[in-house]
Order: sequence, then C-alpha cells, then structure tokens
Amino acid sequence: MAQVSVLVADDSAFMRKVISDLIASDPGITVTGTARDGSDCIQKARSIRPDVITLDVEMPVMDGLTALPVLTSELGIPVVMLSSLTQAGAEVTLRALSLGAVDFIPKPSGAISLDIAVVRDELITKIKAAAAIAAGRVRTLASDLRTAPRTTCIGAQAGAGAGARARVGAKARKVVVIGTSTGGPRALTQVVPWLPPNLPAGVLIVQHMPAGFTRSLAERLNDTSKIRVAEAQGGEVISEGEALIAAGGRHMVVGSDGTLTLDDSPPLHGVKPAVDITMNSAVDLFGRKMVGVIMTGMGSDGADAMVRVKRAGGKTIAEHESTCVVYGMPKSVVDKGAADRVVPLPRIADEIVNAVLAL
Repeated sequence: MAQVSVLVADDSAFMRKVISDLIASDPGITVTGTARDGSDCIQKARSIRPDVITLDVEMPVMDGLTALPVLTSELGIPVVMLSSLTQAGAEVTLRALSLGAVDFIPKPSGAISLDIAVVRDELITKIKAAAAIAAGRVRTLASDLRTAPRTTCIGAQAGAGAGARARVGAKARKVVVIGTSTGGPRALTQVVPWLPPNLPAGVLIVQHMPAGFTRSLAERLNDTSKIRVAEAQGGEVISEGEALIAAGGRHMVVGSDGTLTLDDSPPLHGVKPAVDITMNSAVDLFGRKMVGVIMTGMGSDGADAMVRVKRAGGKTIAEHESTCVVYGMPKSVVDKGAADRVVPLPRIADEIVNAVLAL
C-alpha cells in the first residue's frame, strides 16, 4: 500500500515539528511539507498535492476556517482539523466540519500542547481514514444536500392517525436511536432538522465525540430543528418530539424506567460514547417499538445492537454508501443483514418518520 502523504499546517514552529514527528512515526505516513498559516497552506497544497492536510484553526495572515473551503471544495483534499478543548474551540470545530473538514483532533492542552503525543494513535487513524476519501466526496462535504426543512407536522402529510396523537414532551412509548461517527455532525444537520415537531417518539443520538464538543453540537441542531435538541445530562425521561445527544466522553444508558443515565465505564470498540451501549439498553426497554439508525462512520459500533433491534421486531435504517463520508459503520450493519432500509442521507429523515408510524 502506498504511503499517505500529509501536509501539516500550524502557526507554531514547535507544533509543526511535534505533529510532523508524531505522524512520521507511523511507517505508512510521510510528511511532505509544513505550512505556517492558511495562505501558505493553500500555496503548498496546490504544488505538493498531499493526500491529507492537518490544519490548525487559529493562524495569522489567513486562519484555518478561511483556508478550508479552498482546500476542500476547490482542491478536494481531505482535511483533519486540530482544535482546542474549549467552548469556543468546539464551536469553531463544528463550523469547520460544516465547511468540509473530514474530522478533527482536539489538542489536549491548548494551542501549544506539550502532551499532544497522547492523541497520536487517534490522529494517525483519522489521517489514514481521511486519505481513503475520494476528492469528489470531499468536495461535497461543504455543500448541504437539503436546503430547507420540508416536513412540518406529520398530520399535514399523513392525515389523522398515529402522528396526530403525538404529544410533544409526553413520555415516549417509541424511540429512535441514531448512531454516527466520522462525518456525523454534518450528516445530523441533514436529518434532525427534518424531523417533525410532533414525532410520536423520543430520539437518542450517539455521535462519537470527546467531552466538551457535544453541547455545541446540540445547540447548533436545536437552533435549526423543529424538535427540541439538547445534550443529555442524566436523569431525563425520554420524551416525544425531543432529541437527546450523548455527552461526549460518557456512555448514555436507557434505564428500565425510561430515564437516562451517563456511564463512565471504559470505552467500547475504542469509543466513548458507544452506540452499542445506548442502543442495546434501548431495545431492552422498547423492544419492537424502536427504530435504529446507523449513519457514516469508521468501525462497526452499533452493528451488533442493530441485529438485536431487528430481531425484536423494530425497524432498522442504514445510510447508503453513496452519501457516507466513511462507509464503515453502515457497512457493518448491511453485512450482518440487519438493515431493513439502506437509503442515502437526504431520505433518512423521511424513512425515520415512516418507520415510527409503522411501529
């Protein structure tokens, strides 16, 4: 297999050196250049044409967010962002993901992270995953597939019936569990805002993210959605017409009484929160009154639980390869024969509504 070539962009000479050394410590990766700011990065990307770029956000002359659309939309080069573990850093990171960045790595201790070696394995894994993404797919990441929510209320489309009886805020008798990873923040913006406000089910979302980032994700989704979206704090009752996102760095578990708890047990499949933990606990309570959804992401988290959802009589949906940033998690579901429906991203919200009404 050919080596992955990487261009490292950071305004700190020290960080450029440290990041380059970390990356180059893997025999499958070579650093073909470094850049001191966004303008320098664009210039070198045009000439070097690396497979992947690691890009800092805060740089002089031209920052990472300004450079990002050129690197992704124009040049089609996958970008992995390096961001700070702060609320402001989380908001900027989500903005970067919406502009086309494939993934991100939080710097453990700020702009100059002497301890950045602790994220070496994660950084290398994400660089290799990014290198496998075709240029055409990278160019689509900065463009929304759907521009304005079409669904208003279920009753407007389906007439009187199950949807018309939905009581927003009432304790849910049905649940939708959505699991996603790489490419997930953008994918969620193409699904959650299209869910109707009177959806007769609660929604639980597990996005692989570290602590500190999921609150900003929840706030961004809440601002554009008709259902209420919030980061889970623990103790909430799963309610109709509301979505709760697993807090970064903690597993979200559905209790036997329908309330949520946040769990600090070790990572599963190398991730925390893990989709399998949330979805398995949900199927224990809801059984056939459940919809499982797996979207873009690396690995196989969620596949085992989707098998259980299907066996229990619930409905299962997987994102089609054509719209996935990384076709890992949905592929695992399909390979296990656990997907009732395999559809591209723009159709997932409608499939969720149809599945909920069919339960």
